[in-house]
Amino acid sequence: MNGWLLAAGITALGVAAVHIVGGHRDVVRPLLSCGLADEPKRVLHAVWHMVSGDLVLSGIALLYLSLTDGRPGTGLVAWLVAAHFIVYAAAFLIITLTVGWPRPLLRLPQWILLLPVAVLAAAGAA
Repeated sequence: MNGWLLAAGITALGVAAVHIVGGHRDVVRPLLSCGLADEPKRVLHAVWHMVSGDLVLSGIALLYLSLTDGRPGTGLVAWLVAAHFIVYAAAFLIITLTVGWPRPLLRLPQWILLLPVAVLAAAGAA
């Protein structure tokens, strides 16, 4: 068993839970009740659900990889999941840092949840 990938999978599923519960309350509800036109509102709502599924599936994949450590392809898939979470974290960091907010790193703190999954998955892939 690969402990790094196990920790990455558990962390990813925790991130998914925070996204689903906290995101529904803090993002989806306000989005659906705002004055934005219906088409972009529903596209953003669908994207939120797509990310929810993506986070859950990534966590499950990492848990599976932790149990199949040493099989061909395990390291490659773990690197792809790590890269995936690095891109997610980078997107939040770049957007947050370019808006010009005071104390920007705390305004959109999602990167704080995403980056550890990337680091743990990369450690398990190596």
